[in-house]
Amino acid sequence: MNRVMIGMSGGVDSSVAALLLREQGYDVTGVTLKMFAESDISGGGCGTMRDAEDAARVAERLGFPHEIFDFRSCFRENVMAYFAESYLRGRTPNPCIVCNRYVKFGEMLKIALEQGYDGIATGHYAICEYDESRGRYLLKRPADRSKEQTYVLYSLTQEQLSHVIFPLGGLEKSRVRKIAEKYGLVNADKPDSQDICFVPDGKYTDFIARFSGKTSPEGNFTDISGKILGRHKGIMNYTVGQRKGLVIALGKPAYVVRKDTASDTVVLGDEKDLYTSSLIAEDVNLISVAEITEPMAVTAKTRYSQREQKAVVYGIGGGRYRVDFDEPQRAVTSGQAVVFYDGDIVVGGGTIV
Repeated sequence: MNRVMIGMSGGVDSSVAALLLREQGYDVTGVTLKMFAESDISGGGCGTMRDAEDAARVAERLGFPHEIFDFRSCFRENVMAYFAESYLRGRTPNPCIVCNRYVKFGEMLKIALEQGYDGIATGHYAICEYDESRGRYLLKRPADRSKEQTYVLYSLTQEQLSHVIFPLGGLEKSRVRKIAEKYGLVNADKPDSQDICFVPDGKYTDFIARFSGKTSPEGNFTDISGKILGRHKGIMNYTVGQRKGLVIALGKPAYVVRKDTASDTVVLGDEKDLYTSSLIAEDVNLISVAEITEPMAVTAKTRYSQREQKAVVYGIGGGRYRVDFDEPQRAVTSGQAVVFYDGDIVVGGGTIV
């Protein structure tokens, strides 16, 4: 791989990734993806014109070309629409996973290959390498475990991984910032983005109402036996595990245990009712193996920030897999991802039903 297109968000990670590629002799072009109009969101967010300007200044400083691609239609169709529809269906989606799958490593990679590039690079903290013994590309945890992003990259296919470079895989974040400072990059001290880029103010329901023109109807709070406890403001305002903001007095702490869109019901229970030992995953992508035909011991996690736990994965047909945990897991949530690991290697993952 010699000619590489690198996605540049305007942040320090992708900027240093580009710098490292240049030092390693790659022919680099920086690309910033315009995902949405700033008028479509409130409160700023990443992907703004300032971010594009920062990326362009870094490219100029390092001596390689920079372009802006208009991906608004692709992002709207594949990420925003999915996000809104999932919430309206009572799920809690992870839009970063969908963006990586269809936008960054989907459409951007497609364009790069069509334009004669050998592949793409990003500033993700992960490692991609080819394993001769398996005959497969592997996705592995990076050196900096506190920043690792394999959870949001589990959907990458063998074809995509064969055209991907993650230059930061072997570096600690502190080292990345020192490199940026050494080379005088404009974003050396720029803080990391912590929000969903198109909902920077965190008001998901407001975004969904604006985007889709839909809202969730009011319905009943019930206990786990079905007894009506009160009224809620619409299913999409709640997520499994939520305790605060329920606006209902029961004389004891109550948690959202599950949601039923068919009856517009939000089920409340005790903290102990949040735990489950098993889940079903659909739309599973496998990386380190071509298939799972026998029960496979793994570690798995159901949230980005969660520490993985011992589990066994079983194929149950129809592209679905069951994951049985050794210990009950708290607040397993429909729409989130479950990702399987074999040590540092990502086995694969899927969407929790």
